[in-house]
Amino acid sequence: MGKHSRPGPPNQPYRAIPRADADDPLAAYNKRRRPPMDVWRQHRPLHGGAGHLRPDEPRALEEWDGFAYSPAGTADNLTAARAWANGTSPATQDASD
Repeated sequence: MGKHSRPGPPNQPYRAIPRADADDPLAAYNKRRRPPMDVWRQHRPLHGGAGHLRPDEPRALEEWDGFAYSPAGTADNLTAARAWANGTSPATQDASD
């Protein structure tokens, strides 16, 4: 194995992204505008720190706007933030648990 060999099976692409269309003149531009690993919504603790610690603290909600993540609001706790990121309402998620 050489110094620059990539680990993993050789028949899989480097990242889980669709290939660029050769006939589309804007393919490279559209590829750059995709969010990292197709994550359209994300949340992080309002006062910093690890996301899994202190689940009762408020969270900052961020949404991909086509160029970067922009603020979308706040959530009261980790459960509400995860429900928002998954596109479900917190009441529906709590009832299923």
